[in-house]
Amino acid sequence: MTGGRRASGYPWLASLLAGGFLLGLICPAGPASAKDLLVPKEQSQTEFEPSVGPSFDVQQRGVPQSIFVWIKMAKGYEVEWDTFGRKGWYTQDPRLKPIEPGTTVFPPDAPAVYIVFEVAPLEDPAQFSAQWFLEEADGKIGSAPVGKDTLEVPGHERYGFLELKKPDGGWKTGSYLVKIYVTPLGQQPFHAVNQVGTMRFKIAETAASTNGTAPK
Repeated sequence: MTGGRRASGYPWLASLLAGGFLLGLICPAGPASAKDLLVPKEQSQTEFEPSVGPSFDVQQRGVPQSIFVWIKMAKGYEVEWDTFGRKGWYTQDPRLKPIEPGTTVFPPDAPAVYIVFEVAPLEDPAQFSAQWFLEEADGKIGSAPVGKDTLEVPGHERYGFLELKKPDGGWKTGSYLVKIYVTPLGQQPFHAVNQVGTMRFKIAETAASTNGTAPK
């Protein structure tokens, strides 16, 4: 009974003691020495070192290439329509045929370089993206991409292409590295963890003209 009266008779004292006890647990040396153990920092870079993905330039029959059935660098593409086995009955997924597949050297006046591909049937829509970089004189890859392209492929489609357009200032002669990314819709398309492979091409004065080969 006595203990009960003291607790109920002096509620301010109980609160004061409880508050002082909790403060002692949180800041045992006093408020002046309190430290934030988890200081938030901005992440300025998503990859701590250059990532190296498999090269899609050399493809072997029967060897898996990420989710690609095949992927080719080309001067352009043509559209073909599959049928359901009966002439005139077309699917909603056009088949893309690369023009001069395997071409890796292009002239400076090329309007674009194309990467044409077929993937295994997708259960969900996905983003296919590319960044291309100019190789510097010392063999290092430039830190800033020359250009970017992203294509959204619906779940029922299997074919697509990435268009590496000529920069505003024109192509510089030299070697280029292309990084290929595959991500679900809504995710950051160019994050290092989503890189699935690389391809290379060159811009050279001796390359044949591509006028008329790119699709309109």
